[in-house]
Formats: sequence, C-alpha cells, structure tokens
Amino acid sequence: MDLCAVYELPQLVFWGLPQRLKIFQRALILTLRYSLFSTRYWRCIMHFLMTAMGSYGDVYPVVGLGAALRARGHRVSVIANPHFQAVVEAAALEFRPLGTVQDYEQLVASASVWHPLRGPILIMRLGIAKFLRDLYQVIENNFRVGETVLVANCLDLASRVFQEKNGATLASLFYAPMLLRSNHLHPKMGPMVMDAGVPNWCRRLQFWLADWLVVDRTLGPELNGLRRDLNLPPVTGILRDWNYSPQLVLGMFPDWFAPHQPDWPTNTRLTGFPLWDEAESSGLSQDVTDFLAEGDPPILFTPGSAMAHGKSFFRAAASVCELLQRRGLLLTKYPDQLPARLPDGVRHFSFEPFSRLLPMVAAVVHHGGIGSCAQGLAAGLPQLLMPMAFDQFDNAERLRRLGVASIVRPKHFTGITVARRLEALLASITTHENCHRWARKCDGQAALTQTCEAIEALG
Repeated sequence: MDLCAVYELPQLVFWGLPQRLKIFQRALILTLRYSLFSTRYWRCIMHFLMTAMGSYGDVYPVVGLGAALRARGHRVSVIANPHFQAVVEAAALEFRPLGTVQDYEQLVASASVWHPLRGPILIMRLGIAKFLRDLYQVIENNFRVGETVLVANCLDLASRVFQEKNGATLASLFYAPMLLRSNHLHPKMGPMVMDAGVPNWCRRLQFWLADWLVVDRTLGPELNGLRRDLNLPPVTGILRDWNYSPQLVLGMFPDWFAPHQPDWPTNTRLTGFPLWDEAESSGLSQDVTDFLAEGDPPILFTPGSAMAHGKSFFRAAASVCELLQRRGLLLTKYPDQLPARLPDGVRHFSFEPFSRLLPMVAAVVHHGGIGSCAQGLAAGLPQLLMPMAFDQFDNAERLRRLGVASIVRPKHFTGITVARRLEALLASITTHENCHRWARKCDGQAALTQTCEAIEALG
C-alpha cells in the first residue's frame, strides 16, 4: 500500500469540516502513523538464504522454517542437494542446487556412513569439505547486501566463513543438542565414553583428541585453504569453538529435551521441535490408509530415510511381528533390504509423512534420528531405538531419561531381544503416562513461530 496515500486519507475525510474538528484530524493522522510504524505486525521484508545439508531429517526443519518465514511475507531461498528439489519447491521456496543427485546417492550407497566412527569422518569428507568452496560460491552469488540473512545448517561451514569475511548476518541451526558441547551435561557419543562416572578431565581429553585427530585434520585443510584464499587466518577447534554464529545460535529442540547449559554459546536460544514434514502437500497414501483400517494399530519399523543397508534390521522386524503376533509396517525407500517373504499382517511402504502416520500406530522402532524422535514424542508413542552413528546415541539416551524409550544396540538387535523390549514398553503404564505427558508439550507451530521471530530480529 502507498503510505503517502494512507496518510492523506484522513485529510480527504475531514476536508471542508469546521476548524474545531481539525484537532480530531490531527489526532487520527498521528494515531495512524504510529500504528503503521510501531505495531508488531509491521515487518521489514527480508531475504533468507538457508542451507539444508544431509538427509530428510536435516532438510525438513529448514524447509519447514522457510515455509513459515515465507508465510510471514519474506523471500526464502534454500540451498540443497537436487535430490530434495521437489521438497523445497513444493513448499513454494526458491531452490538453489548444491552438488548432484549422484553425490547424495554415493553417500547413501556406502555402508560405512552408519559406522559410529567411520560415518562421521565420511560425512565430514564427502558431505562438508567436498562442497565447501562450491557452497561459498552459491552463497556469494545469491547474497544481497542489506537484504540477505544467512541461516546455516550445522554442517555448513561456508556460511560461517562468508559471515566472517563480509560481516553478513548469520543464524546457526542445530537440530539436535549433540554438537552443542558442554562440560556440565555431556552428550552421549558412539565411540566415546561419556557416562556419569567418567571424570570431567577424561571427557575433555576425549573431545580434545577427537578434535585434534579427526575433526581438524579432516575439515581443516579445505577450510583453511579457503580462508587463506580470502585472507582470513587459519582456525582450529572447528566444531568446538568456531562453527557457532557470533550473532545467534538456535537449538531447534525444547529445553525439557535438552536443558540449556551454562557453557553453551551465550547467544544460544532454544525454540522447540519444528515437527514439519510433507503432510500438507502429500498426505497418507491410499494403500497405507487401507492397511491401517484392516486391523489393530501396527508397529512401525524404520531405520531412517537414508538407510540402504538395513537387512538385519528388517529381518528382526519381521521376526518381532511373528513373535508378538502383531501387525507391522516397514518403511523404507530401498526395498532391496527387505526379507524375500514378509509374514501375514506385515507390509512395506516407501515413504509416508510421520505427522500423519505415527498417531495411527502402536509403537515406533527406529534409528534415533532427531526428526523421528521428535515426531514420536509428539505422537505420544513408546519408542525402541537402535542408534548407529552421529547424534543418534545422544538422542536415544535423552528419550530413555524421559521414560518413553528403550535402547538396543545393533549387535543385540534380534527378533527375540526386540520383541521382549517392545512387549515391556507396550505393557508399561508408566511409559504410556510419560508418552502422553511429553506429547502435550510438543507444539511444532509455536516452535516455528519462535524461530522465525528470533531470526527476524537479526535483520
């Protein structure tokens, strides 16, 4: 709307009236001007350049946040692998490609990506360092001074370099608390011993060795090579100290899941689980709807959207359903992992939005990815977790502390063991009470709104 025309509207209304009414004209003009420029509904229109690196559990929070920002009137561009182009564009966001579909498929095809030690190294090498310069170039090509705010996935080092070089505005997104290190409440990590009885000096030593032997040696050459070309000094402690935005660090999880620690960056803000998926653009398929209507709520089994090496997981899942005489729903995009024959009452489906599917099942068995954990909490479901790598160990332990989950390591993930654990979870009144308690605290829309407001404040 033309603001000048708005200001002149009261003058047109009061034109020709007696002088004694001029005071009301002036009061109306001042009130209108104050409301336009002071109300919370008045926002600057900004451009948010966001990075979404990883699997669906990493991409969905960014797309959900982007959709929320767009609904508030902003322009949003998302940088992601072309594998996720349809997801980004279905949310009416601008898509900016990084790498190729083959790059994503190469990572998915490697069984090593799920190893507790080799997996993180592989992701750092092929998922972060490999695309660092290309990502920096995409950011540089799409950044507009005075308009663009960077919103960086925690795997995105290029936005942090760009912020440091150009003085850009940057918000760092952390979907899970594992990478927000603390000497008070240590995250649980696969190959590292972080149990309560371990002395603090031993925990700090393990982190120092991991940074020195693995993180800095894997990411440092490419990162510091780029920094050298930009006339920036080299950095160490890349994921320990440097990777956080100096302006805003956003934990997209609630404080009851991971309490704010006193040694986290002082500009850290927790906003809650975003709980966004493709439910609005693609609801449950008719085949799944029909299967759910055929009998009792099934048990859902899924080892993660990017898992292509889960034959033992699905073999155990089929055995569990036979032992418990329960229906089962096996979810994977890679059907080659499935047993040649599935028991009666057990069906495979490719991919379904969890926000629609989980309220229709009895329990969920999964790998411990933060997206699956959050959706399981929101649905009020008992969860059985088989963590393999990355943040999964820490997420699983936090769910166990909340009293809603049981943990089975991969080497113990057999039909008999999983069946016993599941039976105990489903029979436990305390577990169900805890599930309902935490489900009432999950509010994805409120979390997205708080995150939007925090990022808007930067601009």
